Amino acid sequence: MVQLGVNIDHVATVRQARRTYEPDPVWAAALAELGGADGIIVHLREDRRHICDRDLRILRQTVAVKLNLEMACEPEIIEIAREAKPDQATLVPERREEITTEGGLDVAGQYDRVALAVDRLREAGVSVSLFLDPDPRQIEQAARLAVDAVELHTGQYALASPGAEQEKELDNLIKVGALVRQAGLTLHAGHGLTYRNVKPVAAIEGMHELNIGHSIIARAIMVGLQEAVREMKRLVS
Repeated sequence: MVQLGVNIDHVATVRQARRTYEPDPVWAAALAELGGADGIIVHLREDRRHICDRDLRILRQTVAVKLNLEMACEPEIIEIAREAKPDQATLVPERREEITTEGGLDVAGQYDRVALAVDRLREAGVSVSLFLDPDPRQIEQAARLAVDAVELHTGQYALASPGAEQEKELDNLIKVGALVRQAGLTLHAGHGLTYRNVKPVAAIEGMHELNIGHSIIARAIMVGLQEAVREMKRLVS
Protein backbone atom coordinates (compact mmCIF):
# COMPACT_ATOMS: atom_id res chain seq x y z
CA MET A 1 0.00 0.00 0.00
CA VAL A 2 1.31 3.46 -0.92
CA GLN A 3 2.17 5.57 2.12
CA LEU A 4 0.85 9.13 2.46
CA GLY A 5 3.02 11.88 3.88
CA VAL A 6 1.16 15.10 4.75
CA ASN A 7 3.04 18.39 4.55
CA ILE A 8 1.71 20.85 7.15
CA ASP A 9 3.85 23.87 6.17
CA HIS A 10 0.84 25.87 4.99
CA VAL A 11 -0.81 25.62 8.39
CA ALA A 12 2.22 27.47 9.73
CA THR A 13 1.99 29.90 6.78
CA VAL A 14 -1.47 30.99 7.97
CA ARG A 15 -0.15 31.42 11.52
CA GLN A 16 2.82 33.49 10.38
CA ALA A 17 0.57 35.78 8.31
CA ARG A 18 -0.48 37.35 11.61
CA ARG A 19 2.60 36.42 13.68
CA THR A 20 0.32 34.81 16.23
CA TYR A 21 0.02 31.39 17.85
CA GLU A 22 -2.74 29.83 15.72
CA PRO A 23 -3.33 27.68 13.80
CA ASP A 24 -0.74 25.47 15.43
CA PRO A 25 1.00 23.00 13.07
CA VAL A 26 1.51 20.66 16.03
CA TRP A 27 -2.26 20.36 16.38
CA ALA A 28 -2.54 19.92 12.61
CA ALA A 29 -0.07 17.03 12.72
CA ALA A 30 -2.21 15.24 15.32
CA LEU A 31 -5.33 15.65 13.19
CA ALA A 32 -3.49 14.43 10.08
CA GLU A 33 -2.42 11.32 11.98
CA LEU A 34 -6.02 10.70 13.06
CA GLY A 35 -7.02 10.98 9.40
CA GLY A 36 -4.59 8.21 8.46
CA ALA A 37 -1.38 10.01 7.51
CA ASP A 38 1.62 7.69 7.45
CA GLY A 39 4.03 10.59 7.82
CA ILE A 40 4.20 14.27 8.72
CA ILE A 41 6.38 16.59 6.62
CA VAL A 42 7.74 20.01 7.52
CA HIS A 43 10.26 22.22 5.71
CA LEU A 44 12.50 24.22 8.02
CA ARG A 45 13.65 27.05 5.74
CA GLU A 46 16.58 29.34 6.42
CA ASP A 47 14.24 32.35 6.66
CA ARG A 48 11.73 30.46 8.90
CA ARG A 49 8.87 31.77 6.77
CA HIS A 50 6.46 29.14 8.09
CA ILE A 51 7.79 26.25 10.20
CA CYS A 52 10.05 27.45 13.02
CA ASP A 53 12.47 25.74 15.39
CA ARG A 54 9.84 25.47 18.12
CA ASP A 55 7.54 23.55 15.78
CA LEU A 56 10.21 21.02 14.86
CA ARG A 57 11.19 20.51 18.50
CA ILE A 58 7.62 19.79 19.64
CA LEU A 59 6.74 17.72 16.58
CA ARG A 60 9.74 15.48 17.23
CA GLN A 61 8.35 14.89 20.71
CA THR A 62 4.73 14.29 19.65
CA VAL A 63 4.50 12.84 16.12
CA ALA A 64 3.82 9.11 16.33
CA VAL A 65 4.28 8.37 12.61
CA LYS A 66 7.29 9.13 10.42
CA LEU A 67 8.58 12.70 10.75
CA ASN A 68 10.12 13.87 7.47
CA LEU A 69 12.16 17.09 7.58
CA GLU A 70 12.61 18.84 4.23
CA MET A 71 15.77 20.94 4.28
CA ALA A 72 18.48 22.62 2.26
CA CYS A 73 22.12 21.50 2.38
CA GLU A 74 22.96 24.40 4.69
CA PRO A 75 25.29 23.87 7.68
CA GLU A 76 22.93 25.56 10.18
CA ILE A 77 19.95 23.44 9.15
CA ILE A 78 22.04 20.28 9.02
CA GLU A 79 23.11 20.79 12.63
CA ILE A 80 19.49 21.39 13.69
CA ALA A 81 18.49 18.16 11.93
CA ARG A 82 21.33 16.25 13.59
CA GLU A 83 20.06 17.39 16.98
CA ALA A 84 16.33 16.90 16.28
CA LYS A 85 16.84 13.48 14.63
CA PRO A 86 13.76 13.30 12.38
CA ASP A 87 13.02 9.85 10.99
CA GLN A 88 13.93 11.13 7.54
CA ALA A 89 15.56 14.21 6.05
CA THR A 90 14.67 15.10 2.47
CA LEU A 91 17.27 17.33 0.85
CA VAL A 92 15.70 19.93 -1.42
CA PRO A 93 16.87 23.06 -3.27
CA GLU A 94 15.96 26.33 -1.62
CA ARG A 95 15.73 29.88 -2.96
CA ARG A 96 14.46 32.67 -0.75
CA GLU A 97 12.44 34.33 -3.51
CA GLU A 98 10.40 31.21 -4.35
CA ILE A 99 6.88 30.68 -3.01
CA THR A 100 7.39 26.94 -2.72
CA THR A 101 10.17 24.54 -3.70
CA GLU A 102 10.46 24.60 -7.48
CA GLY A 103 12.47 21.92 -9.26
CA GLY A 104 14.62 19.15 -7.92
CA LEU A 105 17.99 19.21 -6.24
CA ASP A 106 20.91 19.34 -8.70
CA VAL A 107 22.99 16.50 -7.30
CA ALA A 108 25.04 16.22 -10.49
CA GLY A 109 26.07 19.88 -10.26
CA GLN A 110 26.56 19.99 -6.46
CA TYR A 111 27.74 16.48 -5.72
CA ASP A 112 30.34 17.32 -3.07
CA ARG A 113 28.01 19.66 -1.18
CA VAL A 114 25.17 17.14 -1.19
CA ALA A 115 27.53 14.30 -0.25
CA LEU A 116 28.71 16.25 2.80
CA ALA A 117 25.13 16.85 3.92
CA VAL A 118 24.26 13.17 3.43
CA ASP A 119 27.29 12.07 5.45
CA ARG A 120 26.55 14.47 8.33
CA LEU A 121 22.93 13.30 8.54
CA ARG A 122 23.87 9.64 8.41
CA GLU A 123 26.36 10.15 11.24
CA ALA A 124 23.38 11.25 13.35
CA GLY A 125 21.34 8.20 12.36
CA VAL A 126 18.95 10.08 10.06
CA SER A 127 17.60 8.39 6.94
CA VAL A 128 18.16 10.53 3.81
CA SER A 129 15.98 11.12 0.75
CA LEU A 130 16.74 13.39 -2.21
CA PHE A 131 14.08 15.46 -4.00
CA LEU A 132 15.02 15.11 -7.67
CA ASP A 133 13.67 15.90 -11.10
CA PRO A 134 12.81 12.74 -13.07
CA ASP A 135 16.15 12.89 -14.89
CA PRO A 136 18.30 9.74 -15.27
CA ARG A 137 21.49 11.78 -14.66
CA GLN A 138 20.26 12.82 -11.23
CA ILE A 139 19.24 9.27 -10.33
CA GLU A 140 22.71 8.06 -11.26
CA GLN A 141 24.27 10.50 -8.79
CA ALA A 142 21.77 9.54 -6.09
CA ALA A 143 22.78 5.92 -6.58
CA ARG A 144 26.45 6.92 -6.12
CA LEU A 145 25.52 8.45 -2.79
CA ALA A 146 23.54 5.32 -1.84
CA VAL A 147 20.83 7.39 -0.16
CA ASP A 148 17.80 5.63 1.28
CA ALA A 149 15.18 7.09 -1.07
CA VAL A 150 14.52 9.38 -4.01
CA GLU A 151 11.43 11.58 -4.16
CA LEU A 152 10.61 12.34 -7.78
CA HIS A 153 9.50 15.90 -8.46
CA THR A 154 6.03 15.62 -10.03
CA GLY A 155 5.65 19.33 -10.79
CA GLN A 156 5.83 19.00 -14.58
CA TYR A 157 3.23 16.22 -14.51
CA ALA A 158 0.96 18.36 -12.33
CA LEU A 159 1.29 21.38 -14.66
CA ALA A 160 0.78 19.40 -17.87
CA SER A 161 -2.52 19.65 -19.72
CA PRO A 162 -4.72 16.54 -19.42
CA GLY A 163 -4.27 14.20 -22.35
CA ALA A 164 -1.14 13.59 -24.39
CA GLU A 165 1.00 16.15 -22.53
CA GLN A 166 0.20 14.72 -19.13
CA GLU A 167 0.60 11.15 -20.39
CA LYS A 168 4.08 12.03 -21.63
CA GLU A 169 5.08 13.34 -18.21
CA LEU A 170 3.56 10.30 -16.49
CA ASP A 171 5.48 7.98 -18.82
CA ASN A 172 8.72 9.73 -17.87
CA LEU A 173 7.91 9.32 -14.16
CA ILE A 174 7.30 5.61 -14.75
CA LYS A 175 10.59 5.15 -16.62
CA VAL A 176 12.69 7.10 -14.13
CA GLY A 177 10.88 5.46 -11.21
CA ALA A 178 12.06 2.12 -12.58
CA LEU A 179 15.64 3.45 -12.57
CA VAL A 180 15.26 4.46 -8.92
CA ARG A 181 14.14 0.97 -7.99
CA GLN A 182 16.82 -0.70 -10.12
CA ALA A 183 19.40 1.33 -8.16
CA GLY A 184 18.07 -0.23 -4.96
CA LEU A 185 16.53 3.04 -3.70
CA THR A 186 13.03 3.49 -2.30
CA LEU A 187 10.68 5.36 -4.64
CA HIS A 188 8.79 8.43 -3.39
CA ALA A 189 7.07 11.22 -5.33
CA GLY A 190 5.51 14.60 -4.67
CA HIS A 191 4.84 18.23 -5.65
CA GLY A 192 1.64 19.59 -7.17
CA LEU A 193 -0.30 16.37 -6.62
CA THR A 194 -4.03 16.86 -6.08
CA TYR A 195 -7.20 14.85 -5.57
CA ARG A 196 -7.70 14.97 -9.35
CA ASN A 197 -4.28 13.85 -10.59
CA VAL A 198 -2.83 11.64 -7.84
CA LYS A 199 -4.15 8.20 -8.79
CA PRO A 200 -1.93 7.54 -11.86
CA VAL A 201 1.18 8.47 -9.86
CA ALA A 202 0.09 6.28 -6.95
CA ALA A 203 -0.29 3.40 -9.43
CA ILE A 204 3.35 3.56 -10.64
CA GLU A 205 4.99 0.21 -9.99
CA GLY A 206 7.02 0.19 -6.80
CA MET A 207 5.73 3.55 -5.55
CA HIS A 208 6.24 3.56 -1.81
CA GLU A 209 5.29 7.05 -0.64
CA LEU A 210 3.52 10.15 -1.90
CA ASN A 211 4.12 13.48 -0.16
CA ILE A 212 1.33 16.04 -0.50
CA GLY A 213 0.70 19.36 1.21
CA HIS A 214 -1.10 22.25 -0.49
CA SER A 215 -3.99 20.29 -1.95
CA ILE A 216 -4.78 18.61 1.38
CA ILE A 217 -4.58 21.83 3.39
CA ALA A 218 -6.76 23.61 0.80
CA ARG A 219 -9.33 20.83 1.02
CA ALA A 220 -9.16 20.97 4.81
CA ILE A 221 -10.51 24.53 4.77
CA MET A 222 -13.75 23.08 3.39
CA VAL A 223 -14.07 19.71 5.13
CA GLY A 224 -11.59 19.74 8.01
CA LEU A 225 -8.07 18.34 8.06
CA GLN A 226 -8.91 14.90 9.38
CA GLU A 227 -11.46 14.29 6.60
CA ALA A 228 -9.20 15.83 3.93
CA VAL A 229 -6.44 13.38 4.84
CA ARG A 230 -8.90 10.47 4.86
CA GLU A 231 -10.06 11.36 1.34
CA MET A 232 -6.52 11.55 -0.03
CA LYS A 233 -5.54 8.34 1.76
CA ARG A 234 -8.39 6.51 0.02
CA LEU A 235 -7.20 7.76 -3.37
CA VAL A 236 -3.53 6.82 -2.98
CA SER A 237 -4.45 3.42 -1.54
